[in-house]
Amino acid sequence: MADRRGASALEGTIETAQAKVNLWLSVVGRRDDGYHLLHSLIAFADLGDTLEIAPAENFTLAIDGLGAERLSVESDNLVLKAGRLLAAETGIKAGAAFRLMKRIPMAAGLGGGSADAAAALRGLCRLWRLDLPATQVAALAARLGADVPMCLRQYPCIAGGIGEELGPAPDLPGCGLLLVNPGVPLSTPEVFAARRGDFSRVQPVDRTWPDLAGLVAALAARGNDLTEAAVSRQPVVGEVLAALRRTAGARYAAMSGSGATCFALYDTVVDAECAAAGLPASWWRHVGRLT
Repeated sequence: MADRRGASALEGTIETAQAKVNLWLSVVGRRDDGYHLLHSLIAFADLGDTLEIAPAENFTLAIDGLGAERLSVESDNLVLKAGRLLAAETGIKAGAAFRLMKRIPMAAGLGGGSADAAAALRGLCRLWRLDLPATQVAALAARLGADVPMCLRQYPCIAGGIGEELGPAPDLPGCGLLLVNPGVPLSTPEVFAARRGDFSRVQPVDRTWPDLAGLVAALAARGNDLTEAAVSRQPVVGEVLAALRRTAGARYAAMSGSGATCFALYDTVVDAECAAAGLPASWWRHVGRLT
């Protein structure tokens, strides 16, 4: 069970769990079991949670930072699930003391929980000196959630299937990034349930993007098929998008994942910083870059 003990820095290993950003998200079908099929360009932001891992007899988790009080009442955080799964699959008779510093908002379309689980798998493999094939670790990641395999890799990719089919993405041009969340959670199943209309067709990536204009054109041609559904559940998402599109220098703005976080791209980080300064103080924001 998670707790919030204010322990000093743990000895062992440290992993960064980067936030993922869906630069586009097309809903292209649905399986017989109800899961939707996606086609999405995934990138990662220079924003991440920090997971410290130390040797221990049992699995424990201490949480600090953004949303710590809410997360601490969960009986089985994804970090703990990842640890127990890896130990069971490899026959390791040990636990780990985890300490998680949260910086990624929860239920925000940035894959925070999935990133934390992936960090636990990476860190434990190093702590326990496990030389597992990448395919085996990826298979374990998929058992924890559709977004965990992409967060395990932490580099740009094209995601298909329900998110677990990962292919290479063209190199992303440098740009400034502004992430904004209005402070409302959005349940991914609820957003998918609220989606209306036909499925999109897959638009294959047939060229590289030598500059930001090329990337923006590719994003604008695809968008995020869950935006209308998310706005129907939380109208403030529409307000965030409108505000971002009004900012000076915004080259493109859209929602990430199933929301409620939205992003905007700018020529430079300085442009993104100037845009962030004019937004409502109550909205969470992060200024940085895509990695």
